[in-house]
This record gives sequence, C-alpha cells and structure tokens, in this order.
Amino acid sequence: MNPIIYLIVAVHVVLALGLIVFVLLHSGKGTGLSSMFGGISSAASGTSIIEKNLDRITIFLAVGWAITSVLLMMFYRPV
Repeated sequence: MNPIIYLIVAVHVVLALGLIVFVLLHSGKGTGLSSMFGGISSAASGTSIIEKNLDRITIFLAVGWAITSVLLMMFYRPV
C-alpha cells in the first residue's frame, strides 16, 4: 500500500477520535421538560467564548474528517 494512504488513514483516525471527544464535550441544550416541547430556556440563550471555540474546533474536525473520507474513497485500492 502507498505510504500516502497510511498517512491519510492515520490523520483520519486522529480526526475521528478528536471529533468524538469534542462532540462529547458539548453541553446538552435541552435540560428540562419545556425544552422537550420546543421551549427555549434562558440558560441556553447566551453562549460563552469557550462554547464558540468548542464549536469552531468541532466544525474544523468534522470538515477534516469529511475531506480525509473523500480522499480515502478516491485513492484507497484494496489488494
């Protein structure tokens, strides 16, 4: 197998693990009975800078994972 494929697979695995961790770090939006029926709680209305950065990192990891998925689909040929 091509060494480039090994590199893409390694990056893909690291991105997948990072994506799992950062998705699990997000706090739940709905925590009460009113949120189950579509109500907006007052605690979920404002976001802090940490939550914005967490969102940015999660989006970056998701886009990177999608790109490596497409690259693997294009270049990986099983023997």
